[in-house]
This record gives sequence, C-alpha cells and structure tokens, in this order.
Amino acid sequence: MAGRWIEQWEPEDEIFWQEKGERIARRNLWFSVLSEHIGFSIWTLWSVMVLFMGPEYGVDPAGKFFLISTATLVGALVRVPYTFAVARFGGRNWTVISALTLLVPTVAAYLVMEPGTSYTTFLVVAGLAGIGGGNFASSMTNINAFFPLRKKGWALGLNAGGGNIGVPVVQLVGLLVIGTAGATHPRFVLAVYVPLIVVAALCAASFMDNLAPVQNDTGAAKDAVRDPHTWIMAVLYIGTFGSFIGYSFAFGLVLQTQFGRTPLQAASLTFIGPLLGSLIRPAGGWLADRYGGARITLWNFAAMAAATGVVVYASGIESLAVFLVGFIALFVLTGLGNGSTYKMIPGIFHAKAIAQGLRGEEAAAHGRRLSGAAMGLIGAVGALGGLGINLAFRQSFQTAGTGTAAFWTFLAFYGVCFTVTWAVYLRRAAAVPAKPQLSYAEV
Repeated sequence: MAGRWIEQWEPEDEIFWQEKGERIARRNLWFSVLSEHIGFSIWTLWSVMVLFMGPEYGVDPAGKFFLISTATLVGALVRVPYTFAVARFGGRNWTVISALTLLVPTVAAYLVMEPGTSYTTFLVVAGLAGIGGGNFASSMTNINAFFPLRKKGWALGLNAGGGNIGVPVVQLVGLLVIGTAGATHPRFVLAVYVPLIVVAALCAASFMDNLAPVQNDTGAAKDAVRDPHTWIMAVLYIGTFGSFIGYSFAFGLVLQTQFGRTPLQAASLTFIGPLLGSLIRPAGGWLADRYGGARITLWNFAAMAAATGVVVYASGIESLAVFLVGFIALFVLTGLGNGSTYKMIPGIFHAKAIAQGLRGEEAAAHGRRLSGAAMGLIGAVGALGGLGINLAFRQSFQTAGTGTAAFWTFLAFYGVCFTVTWAVYLRRAAAVPAKPQLSYAEV
C-alpha cells in the first residue's frame, strides 16, 4: 500500500493547474466517484432488502423502519473517522481499504438473508452496511483537496452526485431481481455487488494518487468544532442531505405501508426519486458557483417546504399520483440543496480567512485546512438527519398508520432552515456593505 504519492500540490496556481493539476485531479475524481457510488449502494442496501422481507420473516413495518434506521445511524457515525483517514493513510490508499471493507456487510447479508433469521441478527448485519456511508466523507475530503476553490462546487457536486446515484442503482438491481426471479431471491442482489466491490478497489489502487501535503491537523479539527459555522452548516445539511438519504431509505416502505403497494410495485417507483436527486446534485453545485451557494440554498428550502405541503395534501386525500409528484419533487430539491450547501462550506472558511487579513494562497490554504476538517463533522450530522426521518416515519406509522405527521415535522424544519440561511448568510451581507470581506452571500 505504499502507493503513489504526490509531494507538491498547488491547485490555486493557474500554471500548475493547467499544466498537470487538472488532469490528475479529474482522474482521481472519476475513480473516487466509482468507489463512493458502490459505498452508497451498500449503505442503502437494506432499503431494498426489506422489500424482500414478506410475512414469513415475521418483521412488521415498524421493525423494518428500525432496520434501515440502524444502517443510517452507523453510516453517520463512521463519517467522522473516515474523514481523517484520508490524511492518515492517503486518499488512494484509503479508497482501496474502504472499498474492500464493503465486502463484510455484503457477504454477511448474503449469509443471513432468509426466513427464520433472528431480528437481532438482521439488526447487526444492517448496522454493518452503515460503513458504506463513511465512503462519502473520505471521498469528499479527498476530492476537496484536489480542486481549486473556483472549481469546488462543480467537483464536489459531481463527486457526491455520482456517489448518490448508488442509491437508485441498488434499487434498480432490486427491481430487476424482483421482476425476474421474484421476491424470494434477495441473494441475487448481493451477488451482483461482490465483484463490483473488487473492481472498485482495483481501480483505486491502479489509477488514484495520495497527496502528501494533506495531513491530519488536530488543530484544524478543534478549530472546526469551535467554529459556529460548522454547526450552522450541519443543520442546513440535515435539511438537504439528511432528507435525501432518509427519504431514499424510507420511500419504498412508505409506498408499501401507506399505499398498499406490492414489493414489485414499490420497487418500480422507489428508484425514481433518488435517481433524479442524484443527477441534479452537480447542477446545485454549478448554480452555487455561479450565483452563490447561500442564495440557491435559501430558495431551495422554500421550494422543499412547498413540495412537502403537496405531500401532506396528497396523504390527506389518499392520492398516490399527487403524492408521487410531491415526493419526487422533494428528491430533486434535496439534490440541488446538497450541491449548494456543500459548495458553501469551503467558501465560508475562505471568506473568514480573507476577513482575518489573509490573501492569495495563504487564504486558500487556510480555507482548505478548516473546510476539510469541518466536512466530516457536517457530513456526519447531516446523515443523522436521515436517522431522524426514518424514526419519525416509524413513530408516525405506529401511532397513526400514515406518514402525515412526519411530513408536517419535516415542513416545519425546512422553514427553520430557510430562516437560518437568510439570517446568517444573507441578512448579514446586506447589513455590512462597507465591509464586503464579511459577506457570505457569494459562498
């Protein structure tokens, strides 16, 4: 695992970037996307496995929501150590390790996925699948170091979007298996992913690089923890990514439980929302690069609240068609918001560096240092939003038999996110026109 190490990396230097930096960065981006893509598929694997769990498994809807919540929780928690693993082992080396680790939950699920297995065993194995969620944190931290600030929105959006597509892809694989072999062969899904995991690890070993200048900085981690913007952005990321991953896990179960869809009917619809939300994420990053992440994020939360209102209305009149329109719109908006919020993170810390009197590469390096440390914390807290969504659905279905109460909670939270975005990143910019260096409107 000695790997290939790049000793000098200065992406903000235009000459360096044009001569060799961009080519190397793009190559690492594509293979990072591949590994992260499969990581997302394994993380959300149990959103598919529960569709195979008929009455013979003896697990009720509340139990299924708790299974997928376990995977969500573990995926959120492992994001913090995965963030710092890149600097400890190297981006290329850790991508190989983290990819091969995905064999553990995949093989474990293959062994236990049959009627008669205890619920405790299912919980443990579903929890193991959560390690796939860590791949996102290490991948984003790694790619953040490769690209200059002016390209981060596009690069991080593409990296995350390509990874997020792993969610609808595993759901499409599940649909293919249910549609051809029936709902009694979940192991066919798992058999597809074992060779793909090996391919991703081999590609990372062959084509990716380690950046020697990227080192763990405990001081940066402490500074990020103390900085209020880390936690403000974590709240906003709960609203965007937390919604995306929570809805991705729960969509199929909601269709089965609230609208009485069969496994095949649910699987034929489940992938649409995550697919569109994943594909649109790079557009969110691009729009943030062009118009400012705070502005895009603000109006995106307003639109998410409106789409949630449509879902609440559809639940009240029990219209599947209207429900699908509102829910799929939510997925698209979570994708846009994912791109715009992640673009904001490096921009915020770069703006703070300028406000402190730093300029040029010194300001850029300071921004990279803090944003890299903050991304792991923000990503972990954001993923915990997915846990909150699944637990809210579980409680709502347990007490009322529908998800309406949960959706009212989500609508209120999007209103809070809208208010926070405006108050912290836009109102302040308007209030201090004489000090443009303090403005975060363009981040």
